[in-house]
Amino acid sequence: MTFFGLGQTAELEIVLDRPDGKKKLDESSKKDQSLIYYDGETVSGRVNVILKKSSSRLEHQGIKVEFIGQIEMYYDRGNHHEFTSLVKELARPGEMLQNTSYNFEFLNVEKPYETYTGSNVRLRYFLRVTVIRRIYDIVKEMDIIVHTLSSYPDMNNSIKMEVGIEDCLHIEFEYNKCKYHLKDVIVGKIYFLLVRIKIKHMEIAIIKRETTGSGPNTFNENETIAKYEIMDGAPVRGESIPIRVFLAGYDLTPTMRDVNKRFSVRYFLNLVLMDEEDRRYFKQQEITLWRKGEKHLKGMQNRNEPSHLVSGKDGPKGSEAPRTTTQSVQPSGSIDNTDSENDHNHSPMNEGDDEQIRSSIEDSTSE
Repeated sequence: MTFFGLGQTAELEIVLDRPDGKKKLDESSKKDQSLIYYDGETVSGRVNVILKKSSSRLEHQGIKVEFIGQIEMYYDRGNHHEFTSLVKELARPGEMLQNTSYNFEFLNVEKPYETYTGSNVRLRYFLRVTVIRRIYDIVKEMDIIVHTLSSYPDMNNSIKMEVGIEDCLHIEFEYNKCKYHLKDVIVGKIYFLLVRIKIKHMEIAIIKRETTGSGPNTFNENETIAKYEIMDGAPVRGESIPIRVFLAGYDLTPTMRDVNKRFSVRYFLNLVLMDEEDRRYFKQQEITLWRKGEKHLKGMQNRNEPSHLVSGKDGPKGSEAPRTTTQSVQPSGSIDNTDSENDHNHSPMNEGDDEQIRSSIEDSTSE
């Protein structure tokens, strides 16, 4: 009878406990209003089994709930890598005559990575409830959001570099820090030491680079998160251009490095200058983003410094020395553009315009 649709079936509902102070995702977000969890927090709630026919019984081979952390590669959807998998048995095989609720609790669950949805990969945490039956199972899934917090960096040096084109252009740029939390403000300046070409436009962009795979199968996907015009018109020698970029208004994630040896997410500030002949000169500088905890979370003192989010073996407490270098390249007319076009780390923002002459100021410190 079940096979022909005449037997009993049921709907499943997952209701998560919401302790005082437990936040949901921001209302302005386009994602589902899921609860936000952190590493080491308990995930608990109840499962409601609602029978569709009150006069019929539901036979089952057991009911279970699973907590799963999973990485999905979009190019390999058939193979999902589970890095966390916990199971709780809610009911043994038997019959159900009425609507029933089951409580569950996954105590102090380890959640080492932040939830992430990108262009080629997705990292998700979800609960899966299964009513096991002879012919077909009744399954319900519910995603949860996991945020990973970091402590304030002990060392957060400014970035100061001099770059230029020999005998044509020499500029100095400086950013106040190299590590920013997701609600931070990037403050900097551009100072022109030598100007012998006619620059008509300058802009700065925030670039997110998602890297998946490894070895020869590595694939990079660049996305422009934000773009600002910081100068319109020709600068003169000695002119200083201020930079101020607010990060709070953008959908950013912390920097992630080699997450489970499967993907990375890095951010760059891309400074672009264009002359009157539409030649583009640009410089990319990597920055580190981290999520700042809004309050002290009990029991998380030893869990708030995930090493995969930031550079260096000491997590967000970096110890690099101040980064000051002087670089120069030849005028764009004599640059070999073949290497520039194949270099993912220094590609122009408008790569489709084949008529533009691309001139890259090589960054010896980007790696």
